[in-house]
Amino acid sequence: MSQFDSTKRSLDDVLKDVSIGKIQLPDFQRGWVWDDSHVRSLLVSIARSFPVGAVMLLETGGETRFQIRPVEGVKLPANASAAELLILDGQQRLTTLTQVLAIDAPVATRNEKGRAIERHYYWDIQRALEGVESLDEAIIAVEADKCVRENFGRDIKLDLSTPEKEYQQLYFPCRQTLNSDAWEEGLQEACPEQFATYMKFRKQVLQAFRGYQLPVIQLHKTTSKEAVCLVFEKVNTGGVPLNVFELVTATYAADGYNLRDDWFGSGARKVDSRQKRLAKEPVLTVLESTDFLQAIAMLHTLKCRQADLVAGKTGKQMTPVSAKRATILEMPLAAYKEWADAAEEGFKRAAKLLKRECVRDARDLPYRTQLAPLAAVLALLEERWKEPRIYDKLVRWYWCGVLGELYGGAVETRIANDMEDLLTWIEGDDEAAEPRTIHDAAFRPDRLDRMTSRLSAAYKGLNVLLLRSKAADFFWKGTISELDSEDVALDIHHIFPQNWCENERISRKQYNTVVNKTPLSYKANRMIGGVAPSAYLAKLQKHEQVKIDDAAMDSILRTHAIDPSLLRSDDFHGFYAHRKQALLMLIGQAMGKDVQQAEALAASEVGAYEEDEDEAQAA
Repeated sequence: MSQFDSTKRSLDDVLKDVSIGKIQLPDFQRGWVWDDSHVRSLLVSIARSFPVGAVMLLETGGETRFQIRPVEGVKLPANASAAELLILDGQQRLTTLTQVLAIDAPVATRNEKGRAIERHYYWDIQRALEGVESLDEAIIAVEADKCVRENFGRDIKLDLSTPEKEYQQLYFPCRQTLNSDAWEEGLQEACPEQFATYMKFRKQVLQAFRGYQLPVIQLHKTTSKEAVCLVFEKVNTGGVPLNVFELVTATYAADGYNLRDDWFGSGARKVDSRQKRLAKEPVLTVLESTDFLQAIAMLHTLKCRQADLVAGKTGKQMTPVSAKRATILEMPLAAYKEWADAAEEGFKRAAKLLKRECVRDARDLPYRTQLAPLAAVLALLEERWKEPRIYDKLVRWYWCGVLGELYGGAVETRIANDMEDLLTWIEGDDEAAEPRTIHDAAFRPDRLDRMTSRLSAAYKGLNVLLLRSKAADFFWKGTISELDSEDVALDIHHIFPQNWCENERISRKQYNTVVNKTPLSYKANRMIGGVAPSAYLAKLQKHEQVKIDDAAMDSILRTHAIDPSLLRSDDFHGFYAHRKQALLMLIGQAMGKDVQQAEALAASEVGAYEEDEDEAQAA
């Protein structure tokens, strides 16, 4: 059965319904943003009977309930009738036409510089009668006092402050366009000699507005919230994309709960909002409201699934654990209230776990999308996540997701599967029941030969693994992690310098990979310069602030998975082969799969994996 009807309605009828509140806005719609030039353009288009696009309306009264508000500029009485239709597409056009044509008040718009202004719109009747090519110039916008000024506001160029002045100068107020009876009576009485000219204008311009038919697509009240969200995203190409948080906010507002205030805060409470509290953890500064809702949705649906098991339900009768948009949109307010605090604590525990793994802030986080399932699991585990057996399982799952590059793109299904799998795996002893992400994860050795983009998840992950292994700086005393906490300037730098490699005719495709890069301080990198490793190591060791022997420097190099003898002999190819194997061992240990196993898995399960590193996006 069709979910919508398509018809045409007169512009006059639609604007009347907007003015009396029969047609209103769902609260997730943004404010009116059109400027003065857009207003003029729309009026000219209708005056010339051009199509201005269909509007899309949603019937009220179904299960999908939203907080609603009238179109901007419309003031409804306390006893106004309930809204019958909500605007999904066409807000800017309908708001413009309502303010200009149907409300006796100045239009709140913006000038070309974006500054808020109030304007009344008029037709210069004489200019409008010169032909359609003059219509744009025939629309006059005057200030709130109905005057146009010049000479920096000192002189009045045009005064339309009384109806008599409008009649005398033949300027027709746009707000009278759809019904000009009162204005015509005043014109006949005050300036009868102007009436014939006005009648030509009414026939040539006003009649286009009065006969204008507006295409209307009307969605039935049975339309689901997910469909409303999808439809809105498809039609709202000119605005900011709608996210699920805004739709849920509008839904909960209908039950008297302000989700936006709970997440973002309001007034003085902004400093105590959930978002602010979570952002105190540097790694959670990238957390989005949708991530938070996903965690709650998984906790809610897991509880429902467990209740279904107790009730003896099986198969399709059982509620699936889900983080999908449809699940979030159908999630009742009671579920949000039940799980919001627990989810917040779960995210805070996730930040603590990641800090232990040397993921210190958002720059080091390969995938934001892994936060929601991790937080949901930790919300239920509470402080048990610190137990060694549980901790090891959690971090193994985390590193398999990162180094297997499994959390890029659309991951709603993986998120929910992992949340349920992880809990089952943690509570049981059956190693065969590993989470799907651990089973699916594989790191193909030749991936290191192509990994050059620091934005890729595996690149970030490998850098963090070196930090976790307590990689020490070549110059400053201390590990890279310690120096970072002391605000020493750090970055990823070449081990065999770029200039040296170019001079030795070593391919950029090889020397620019992650195998030849490591985290170092800016000071160490300056000391390295563009010379051979044997030269810069001698220079570093003799520096008065360093002064260490070969054995001490060799110990530092080994923390970066570097063979000191190969570096000191300037053997790039020997160094490259050795460090590649050392990094593969590091990766295999983090994933719980040795190098040979990782290599075999890559060949048998991943096959022709040739994704470019730039496509392996970090969240």
